[in-house]
Parts: sequence; C-alpha cells; structure tokens
Amino acid sequence: MPGNWKLQPGVAMDDGLADEVAKIACALQSLSAYAGLACDSGDVPEELQPLVDEGLEAMKRVFVW
Repeated sequence: MPGNWKLQPGVAMDDGLADEVAKIACALQSLSAYAGLACDSGDVPEELQPLVDEGLEAMKRVFVW
C-alpha cells in the first residue's frame, strides 16, 4: 500500500484495490484543501465543501490517518 496508508481494523481489502482506493483518498484530501481555499475566495459553490468532507469521512472509515 502506498505511503502511510493503513486499513482500519476490521477492514479487509485486496492490496491492489486498497492502492486504488488510497489514490482516491489522496485526491479527496487535495480537493478538500483546494475547496477550502476556493470557497473563501468565492470561486466554487459552497455545496462543494460538505460533499468533499463527506467523502473524507467515508475514507476515514476505511483508512487510518
């Protein structure tokens, strides 16, 4: 699994699939940072941040970070 990504206890996932899901989690973290900055300047809809946060919460149920 890439980097420091570790599955939450009780989560079973094939290593290849876990690698792909970890990439999604990385992308969500990056999008969260971008959305936070962009929302402050009014460049993106306010609805984006809660959606990204929901995705990050889902990833926290899969990975330890």
